[in-house]
Amino acid sequence: MQTNSTHSNPAQAGPALTSLVALGDSFTEGMSDLLPDGSYRGWADLLAGRMAAHAPGFRYANLAVRGKLIGQIVDEQVDVAVAMRPDVITLVGGLNDTLRPKVDMGRVRDLLTEAVERLAPSCERLVLMRSPGRQGPVLERFRPRMEELFTIVEGLAERHGALLVDLYGAPSLADPRLWDVDRLHLTAEGHRRVAEAVWQALGYDPEDTEWRTPMAATVPPAWVARRVADARFARQHLLPWIGRRLTGRSSGDGRTGAHSSAELGKAFWVTPADHTNPGPVTDWQQVEP
Repeated sequence: MQTNSTHSNPAQAGPALTSLVALGDSFTEGMSDLLPDGSYRGWADLLAGRMAAHAPGFRYANLAVRGKLIGQIVDEQVDVAVAMRPDVITLVGGLNDTLRPKVDMGRVRDLLTEAVERLAPSCERLVLMRSPGRQGPVLERFRPRMEELFTIVEGLAERHGALLVDLYGAPSLADPRLWDVDRLHLTAEGHRRVAEAVWQALGYDPEDTEWRTPMAATVPPAWVARRVADARFARQHLLPWIGRRLTGRSSGDGRTGAHSSAELGKAFWVTPADHTNPGPVTDWQQVEP
C-alpha cells in the first residue's frame, strides 16, 4: 500500500497498474461532464483512459451511481469491487449523507471504516479523497459536516495506507466557473482537473502541473444576471433536490453503475476498443466473460 499523499515521484513515467474500479456517487459517475450522446464521462473515465494508454489489456469498471449514500455504497458496491480484485480502487462517498436534513456522522464514520477495511486488502492501491467544495451560500450550512467527513477520510487514509487526494484543499476547484448550473457537480474542466490530481497521486508523470492554479480572473456577471441565474437554479435544481430529500427519494433510484448489468445482476469490465491506439482511450468495449 502507498502512504497518503497527493504528490508522486516525478521520475515514474507510469506504474504497472492494469485495472481500476471506481466506487461512489454522482461525483464519480461523472455528472455533469455530459457527452453528445447524453451519457456522462467524468474524472474516473478520463483517468482510466490515460491509465489504459500505459498498460496493454487494461480493464476498468465504474460502479458509481448518483445519489447514493455511504450505506448504499457499502451494500451495493464494496463487495463487487473486492471480488474484482483490481490494482486500483477509488472510493468517494459520504458527501450525500452530509447534505441530508439529518445525519448521524458516527454512522457515516463506521460505514466508511467498514468500506476501507474491506477494500484496502483487495487492491494494490486504494484512493480516497477530500472532495472539492464550491464557493457559495447554499452549501455553507453543510460545510461543518463536510469538513468532519473529510477529517474521517484523512484518518482512514493514514491508518490503512491509502492514497489521499486533497481536492478540498485546492482553491482552484472551488471556483464557481468549474461547477455546473446545478451547483453540485463539476463541469468537464473540473473533472479534467480531478483526473489530473488522481493521475499524479498514483505516480504517473504530470500532464498538467497547473491543475491547482486558479482560473484567470474575469469580470463577474452583472447583478441582474446573477439574480436570474439564482432563480433558475432554485426552480430547476434546488427545489427538486429539496423535494427528494423530504420524500426520501434519490436521483439514483432504479439505476445501476455504468459497468453493472441489472439483467445479469453483476458488474463487468470494459477495455479499450482499440488496443493499438497509443493515446488516451475514447472508446471502450465490454470484456467478454
